[in-house]
Amino acid sequence: MQNTPKLTLSRVVLTAILLSVCLAFPTTSNGWSFRRTSSPAPIDVPVYKLKMPPPPSFVDHPLFKPELPREIPEIMDFIRMVEFDDMPEEYDIWSDSRVNPYQVDLKNMKDTVKIDLSNFSHPGSRHITSDFGFRRWRFHYGIDLKVDKGDSVSAAFDGVVRITKRARDYGYYVLLRHFNGLETLYAHLSRIIVNPGDTVKSGTIIGLGGSTGRSTGNHLHFETRYLGNPINPHDIINFSDYTVKNNILLLNAQHFEYKKEIDKIRYWTIRKGDTLGRIAQRTGVSVSKLCSLNGIKRNTILRIGRRIRYT
Repeated sequence: MQNTPKLTLSRVVLTAILLSVCLAFPTTSNGWSFRRTSSPAPIDVPVYKLKMPPPPSFVDHPLFKPELPREIPEIMDFIRMVEFDDMPEEYDIWSDSRVNPYQVDLKNMKDTVKIDLSNFSHPGSRHITSDFGFRRWRFHYGIDLKVDKGDSVSAAFDGVVRITKRARDYGYYVLLRHFNGLETLYAHLSRIIVNPGDTVKSGTIIGLGGSTGRSTGNHLHFETRYLGNPINPHDIINFSDYTVKNNILLLNAQHFEYKKEIDKIRYWTIRKGDTLGRIAQRTGVSVSKLCSLNGIKRNTILRIGRRIRYT
């Protein structure tokens, strides 16, 4: 009777040990047992986030749209890739009275200058009444466009008003210096509606058509110049459809070949006793040629001091 409690206690201890072993090594369905591992605390794993604000819509974000990138459309306006020439240094000269204060002769220029013509606006009518070139005994440095009195005259390009003035030949006229390096002149206006120093956009109305100055009727005398040297407007503008011939003007010495012909011109100043026959003998040019060059007739009265062209 005295050994019973000891035996009972031993069995209890043994049972407890066996139970703890079973809990530590549970048996799987295939008969093998494994040890279960656990951690008393979660492992601190660092998390890296993108340093950027979330996209407005995750659907449009590239991280959530795994597809091939779209093809970038080709830039058709190649002008954006052209490196145009800067304004010439001579434009540091600013005159509000002289059309050509630069005194630069470009007939032998060595380089080619790229000029942007892309924001052109036609200055007025398409109908040409007189063209660029020799006209009788004088050289016509622009073209004449038919306009009625009061018709709008517009700036050809963006720029700044350099001259607004009245002259004997031009009448009321406006000269603009454009940001692309060109200068344009608009003459025989009936009214000027801009002031020197004004900045104007292409297509801005700068004056109204008229017939002031040396003019035989309402028209717009239009000139295009670079560093004071006139350029034939036909080299720039297609007057049949209000457009430029090319968005880029490659300006070079060929545009000023006409000046070499002008340099060949010679004049005879009429003195007392001169006649067309005598001038013809002195110059070696026929009377008919003298009349043709100067737009006169054989019986035209020759006034002393007048110049007669003979080449």
